[in-house]
Amino acid sequence: MSAILEAQGLVKQFGVRSRLLSQTPVVHAVNGVSFSVHEGETFAIVGESGCGKSTLGRLLLRLLDVTAGRVIYRGTDITDLSARALRPLRREMQLVFQDPLASLNPSMTIGRIIGEPIELHGLARGAQRRERVAELLRTVGLQPGYAERFPHEFSGGQRQRIGIARALASEPRLIVGDEPVSALDVSVQAQVINLLERLKAEFGLTLVIVAHDLGVIRHMSDRVAVMYLGEIVELASVDAVFDTPLHPYTQALLQAIPVSHPGLRRERPALTGDLPSPTAPPPGCRFHPRCPHAKPLCREAKPEHETLSDGRQIACHFWREIQMSGAGAPLEAAASPKLAQRLALYRERQAKVEAAEADA
Repeated sequence: MSAILEAQGLVKQFGVRSRLLSQTPVVHAVNGVSFSVHEGETFAIVGESGCGKSTLGRLLLRLLDVTAGRVIYRGTDITDLSARALRPLRREMQLVFQDPLASLNPSMTIGRIIGEPIELHGLARGAQRRERVAELLRTVGLQPGYAERFPHEFSGGQRQRIGIARALASEPRLIVGDEPVSALDVSVQAQVINLLERLKAEFGLTLVIVAHDLGVIRHMSDRVAVMYLGEIVELASVDAVFDTPLHPYTQALLQAIPVSHPGLRRERPALTGDLPSPTAPPPGCRFHPRCPHAKPLCREAKPEHETLSDGRQIACHFWREIQMSGAGAPLEAAASPKLAQRLALYRERQAKVEAAEADA
């Protein structure tokens, strides 16, 4: 599969001024991240709040400038492109925000919100633009008449559908979703996930989904990159991550997913402590202060990324020993059972609708 997007050694640092101290501490938000996204796949970036995953998502779209490294989109290095040179590519790269209410202009009608990128990129004007807006609303499961309403008149799930329609308006090839379902309840999450999967197939999209909930990622991703304190610690197919998690941090994230019955949970050391400050990341392996398997080497040397025969990447000195000890054994029912039930229901309904349309 060809790569539509590549991150090569991405680094992002923010300077934070302090009134009490003369020094200016530096926030190490992203530190040496590299990966590629294949065209047509759903690539997930997961981790705790504050690990740098949202910053990484914005670096990929050039909404933030990188401190070091490169972003390659469809073979073009977009890292240092001017705003004018980048504009044609921005049409192909869109973002769906976490909070659908905060990301929609409250003073604009839905028709103007969705129609703005259509006009901005010269795709349609006047009656053709209004017709395109109506078509996009139908595509995301909303009535065309909603174009005259304002964002506050809609529920959270409807607002997220409007955000998705706006992202589709410029006819993109790549969509980055920054926690696109985290602000929604489980039943609405299932609807939005089902919608994204349908749109991906219908329009040939490539999706990059930023999330903290592995239970959600299980249902919609092809590959998963697990981030901790600005670095990717494990990257593998979604099945490999859920069936045989190798990195202790990945195992801890999976352990935190609710299960349908207490008897299904395996006994593993609990993850203790808080995420260290990104202004003073620990030396060596950044996960070692919270890792139940940490040894002196982990505090002294940073682990290199090792690529296994199946393409999985892992950064851990002792992942083999951890796996042999049984700590990497599969977790039963790791994905959210309630969300899985909702998704199955919506997919069954969608199949019936498509079958009825085919008969007609």
